Amino acid sequence: MPAHWDLFCRVIDNHGDVGVCWRLAVALAQRGQRVVLWIDDDRALAWMAPAGAPGVQVRLWPTPAQAGAATVGDVVVEAFGCDPPPAFVAAMAERARAGRAPVWLNLEYLSAEPYVERSHGLRSPQFSGPGAGLTKWFFYPGFSAATGGLLHADVATDDPAAARAWAAQQGWGTQPGERSALLFCYDNPALPGLLAQLAARPTLLRLAPGPMQAALLAMALPPTLRRVALPHVTQPDFDRLLAASEFNLVRGEDSFVRAQVAADAPFLWQIYPQDDGAHAAKLTAFVDRYLDGSPPALATAVRTAFLAINGLAPWPAAPADSAGGPIWTAWPAWLAWHRGWRARRRAAPDLADTLLGFVAEHG
Repeated sequence: MPAHWDLFCRVIDNHGDVGVCWRLAVALAQRGQRVVLWIDDDRALAWMAPAGAPGVQVRLWPTPAQAGAATVGDVVVEAFGCDPPPAFVAAMAERARAGRAPVWLNLEYLSAEPYVERSHGLRSPQFSGPGAGLTKWFFYPGFSAATGGLLHADVATDDPAAARAWAAQQGWGTQPGERSALLFCYDNPALPGLLAQLAARPTLLRLAPGPMQAALLAMALPPTLRRVALPHVTQPDFDRLLAASEFNLVRGEDSFVRAQVAADAPFLWQIYPQDDGAHAAKLTAFVDRYLDGSPPALATAVRTAFLAINGLAPWPAAPADSAGGPIWTAWPAWLAWHRGWRARRRAAPDLADTLLGFVAEHG
């Protein structure tokens, strides 16, 4: 099996890019691989992974001279189409001419849209540029056996009670009668509607760092909502926060996956908004898959909540005789459904294992 991987990551904004890449680098190292993580902004790793990880070397994005002189690994992964430096690609081509061509993979963004299954594993021969003669392969994470799957084998805890006890030790515990919600989102005009849903019952809001945290700390909230500001935490501790909370609002890609595999609680996903509206189709594709086979009343309530938190539908008014809108009225059925979804995701092959299998087949 290959031993040396070069994983390239550019941090566009927020922390999802480095979050996914660090989890993958660690997962590969835990399977006996040596990984060089090339990254253009490593500041988030200071709190995300302050101790580093055995088998993972972090290097800043190389200059042309550094890229040309680097030792090319057996596998080169460009995360989310970030394109390795041309001088590094030229070094890859030189290695191929010496009879040791690396396996070159473009690890794409996660989506439940149909094109993912059609595109996963497709080859892209390079006919020009510094990589002429090489082959790049498209590798898609996903939710079916026709994709690369999700990263999940590293889940830190399967014990929500232990996670809640840990949160209480940090000073983030609930009071008697409270439910807890972790809120990790972008700036979001739909957030007041969610807060109105949550305010139907006493709820502790655990506010992840970012602009949303500052906005909510300055906001006047109903007396049923209590808030606590969280610091930046390591990836394992973020998983514990998800597991400790009875509802999770997440964003982007990394926390979106972790809410599905590490948390024993319903969640909503604020997808990254795109100017052309393409995020609506991507969101709908996931919700369709997530709710496939669910009871009609549950599907309606949960779909409404996913659309509303993304500004694609209004939050419905709570019926006069209910304890809240779709968040709470669907709660028991939603919790059971989420647990089944989580079990199916955890039973599927892990992304790191499918990557290793693909490389073994195509190396």
